[in-house]
Amino acid sequence: MNELIKFTQNKYIYVPILLWCGIQIYKVLYECIKEKKINLKRVLGAGGMPSSHSAMVAGLATLIGKYEGVDTVVFAVSFIMALVVMYDACGVRRAAGKQAELLNRIVKNSELYEYQVNEKLTEKLGHTPFQVIIGAFIGFVVGLIV
Repeated sequence: MNELIKFTQNKYIYVPILLWCGIQIYKVLYECIKEKKINLKRVLGAGGMPSSHSAMVAGLATLIGKYEGVDTVVFAVSFIMALVVMYDACGVRRAAGKQAELLNRIVKNSELYEYQVNEKLTEKLGHTPFQVIIGAFIGFVVGLIV
């Protein structure tokens, strides 16, 4: 039980998770106001402004740099991990989302009788570079404040 308490009080765990949760809730509320309907799929969904994944890893790297030092191995690992996650968000995942959008249009507008498509592919997978930068900035600021 003592280990569970230590786990929940570890700022390197709860701050990034709270960052992710806060941004995801913001996205749900923003879409609710904009579209005038509640879309709870956005809570766990990827994509959108700002990038919660970028905020999470940037916040973690900032916390580690602030409290453990920027000359430590653990900071180096967290910093490189943050770069990989952010690159993936606006590179690979964004490209996959664009491909999903195109495939959805092709299926919708074609006469593919021999293929039956029952579900639409998820298009919001990645982020624009700006969404990643804003997410990383939020994570950096929160990491400095905590």
